[in-house]
Amino acid sequence: MTLAAHVNTGDTAWLLAATALVLLMTPGLALFYGGMVRTKSVLNMLMMSFVSIALVTVVWLAAGYSLAFGGDTFAGLVGGLGHSGMRGIGPDGVHGTVPTLLFATFQLTFAIVTAALISGAVADRAKFSAWLVFVPVWTLLVYVPVAHWVWGPGGWIVDRLGALDFAGGMPVEIASGASGLALCLVLGPRLGFKKDAMRPHNLPMVILGAGLLWFGWFGFNAGSALGANGLAAAAFLNTLAAGCTGLLGWLFVEQRRDGHPTTLGAASGAVAGLVAITPSCGTVSLLGALVVGLAAGVVCSYAVSWKFRLNYDDSLDVVGVHLVGGVIGTLLIGLFAERAMTGGTEGLFYGGGLVPLGRQLLAVAAVALYAFGVTYGLGRLLDRVLGLRASEDQEHTGLDLTVHAETAYDHGVLGHGAPVSHSVLTGTSAQKVDSQA
Repeated sequence: MTLAAHVNTGDTAWLLAATALVLLMTPGLALFYGGMVRTKSVLNMLMMSFVSIALVTVVWLAAGYSLAFGGDTFAGLVGGLGHSGMRGIGPDGVHGTVPTLLFATFQLTFAIVTAALISGAVADRAKFSAWLVFVPVWTLLVYVPVAHWVWGPGGWIVDRLGALDFAGGMPVEIASGASGLALCLVLGPRLGFKKDAMRPHNLPMVILGAGLLWFGWFGFNAGSALGANGLAAAAFLNTLAAGCTGLLGWLFVEQRRDGHPTTLGAASGAVAGLVAITPSCGTVSLLGALVVGLAAGVVCSYAVSWKFRLNYDDSLDVVGVHLVGGVIGTLLIGLFAERAMTGGTEGLFYGGGLVPLGRQLLAVAAVALYAFGVTYGLGRLLDRVLGLRASEDQEHTGLDLTVHAETAYDHGVLGHGAPVSHSVLTGTSAQKVDSQA
């Protein structure tokens, strides 16, 4: 095969750009999460995302891509190892109308951000050394099989069950959310959970991170069309629309419930809408996208408070936004799917009956239970072997200083030679100058 005979240059150019956009989502996520934690663990939060880029890339090229997108084995459960180490894939290889190497790289960026998402559930208390082991193992045991089920050749969810997921509601959002829940249960709550105020330290950073996520999400969703075509355009517009109604829905709830629409609520609502539209952006009309985003913004704004009633410490609301939002978006395909988008399947509201909804429900349950179960077992094993949780002293002082020997905010000197107190440096109290300065 020659590249010129099979590759569409327009599709290739668009997917190259989309791949870069999705990769940008991980630094965007780092800023989003980094702004939400306290000052004493900002760098640790950033590092958990950035190191995921390197860890997942290595394991994806070694075996992940082959197991996810290689020839099916074990009745739709996982692919083979025929392309391990990217063996047999050269510059002349073609996947659809784009180079196979580009398709593999595009899918790699999805795996990277999915692993990084989990870090938000265990912020402020997870051992960085254990995270370095968890990420590649989790990628192979959880993300790779689920990606094969949904997107791989012969994967049982799409090819056999017939459920739909355009851009990753199940492998990305539900898998990361369910895994985040499992891991935060293994670790237990942060010191001071439900007692101390644990407010975001830098809301402008949160908004910047959310903006970068939204920008990258166009590559995530529209890029999943794998071509510069009408389906990509529809997914692009649906992504914008759902992010907007998610934002407005969350702010509406805050105004009615709390009397104050917040900056954090705006960022969280936009992300909730984007999460929910991910599986459905290529299956619903613009009206469906508006409803999907609004539903996610409203429901997720309540779901983030479940942790206080159910006593699980999901630090940065991975469960409330990504698991719940992913479930909403995936299930609503069963109601709002249109034949013009799917090429065949119709949702309940368009005459498709209850069967499509039942398929979506079964797929959601299978992915959530699998991801939760495997992650919980993996977490328990790593906790026994390596220890998953930082010590009380490390958590109290902050992971930036104790793990990375750095601080995000080195204020140096305030006023006329007055040294900054240790409490300022570590963020353990309000920023006060040492009383003896």
